[in-house]
Amino acid sequence: MEPRLDDTEDKRLMAALAGGDDLALNTIMLRWQRPVRAFVLRYLANASDADDLVQETFVRVYRHRARYEPRSRFSTWLFTIAVNLCRNHAEKMGRRAAESLDASADPSDSGASARPREHASSEPGPADEALTRERAAAVRTAIQELPADLRAAVILFEYEELSHTEIAVIAGTTPKAIETRLYRARATLKEKLARWLRR
Repeated sequence: MEPRLDDTEDKRLMAALAGGDDLALNTIMLRWQRPVRAFVLRYLANASDADDLVQETFVRVYRHRARYEPRSRFSTWLFTIAVNLCRNHAEKMGRRAAESLDASADPSDSGASARPREHASSEPGPADEALTRERAAAVRTAIQELPADLRAAVILFEYEELSHTEIAVIAGTTPKAIETRLYRARATLKEKLARWLRR
């Protein structure tokens, strides 16, 4: 996780963007493209779709530049846009998958497999590298299998290091509800990843 970016600069850039300085969007993208892509990729586990949604996130930032309220953190507003896009995309893909299943009598067409990214390992031996990749893939798959609200909460908290309050604003709920979601998500992940936790 990269250090949290200075919110003062984000607010200045958004004021400039709202005031007609379209080049401010380039700077905003340079500052936030990597964190947003990391979140979207973890949520969707599909690099091509992630790239499209990251681009759409910044299109929405530009389109709704006048709606941004400087009283709130820019990161919270930005991730609200990204989370909503991810949720809508996942729902659309779910509907398409269901329609595909309904149209096909072949059970072998029943699943779209996630394509987890390979991560280079710092472990010395080939067996250790394979084990590390397998463990990372298991974690990604387990997160992907969480319900959408739990998945978003886990990614925003564990990877983006947002607070319960910030996540609550993004999710349109209370910090207590986020605490409950994180508890449920951790319990589910612990169960799914039990074989790895024993190693």
